[in-house]
Amino acid sequence: MLSSIGIPGLILILVIALVIFGPKKLPEIGKATGETLREFKKSARDLTGDVKDDVTETKNIIDDSHSNNKSS
Repeated sequence: MLSSIGIPGLILILVIALVIFGPKKLPEIGKATGETLREFKKSARDLTGDVKDDVTETKNIIDDSHSNNKSS
């Protein structure tokens, strides 16, 4: 999504944000945005890990069930 904006577009967005929010608020907004993105990525990573763990556990149960049926 951001790859299609390019450097001139990013500079234009930064200048507009600077005019709207002012130089004192811009670092605070950037920090808050960074923290929000970091938390979102962490949550997504945790959720992905939980799903992978559940899939692995389910596969192990199925494999154990098949092994028990073959040995009987």
